[in-house]
Amino acid sequence: MIALDGDDDGDSDGDGTCIARARHLMADFLGRARADHGMAVSTRAVGLAQLVVSELVTNAHKYAPGPLRMELRIVDDAVEVTVRDGVRVLPVARPVEPGRVGQHGLEIVMAVVQAFQVRLEPAGKSVTARIALTDGSVGPR
Repeated sequence: MIALDGDDDGDSDGDGTCIARARHLMADFLGRARADHGMAVSTRAVGLAQLVVSELVTNAHKYAPGPLRMELRIVDDAVEVTVRDGVRVLPVARPVEPGRVGQHGLEIVMAVVQAFQVRLEPAGKSVTARIALTDGSVGPR
């Protein structure tokens, strides 16, 4: 598990650098899965996984003050990202409104993941998204 946003690692990134750091961690993680373990990981999957991480970490950073944690793992033919924060409020994807500026993050995430789950926990919530490692496995759950 990786601490972001000023927890165990001593960073203080109230300016949102944890979002860029999370994107880099995802790219490095998938690069190691490909290089060190011979896993098939498409370039598109890396981009989608970075997009999903950006949206989940951005939401946690904006709406849940305090530390957040990100966990990455490979499960079968997908990468799962879990972001934990300290606020026990469920995120809600808003209905599609093409004219709306902003607040499309969860809408985008839901369009590109294989699975999406939110769980309330004693000290907050965890949001988990599952992204296919190869092309062709994206779409509604």
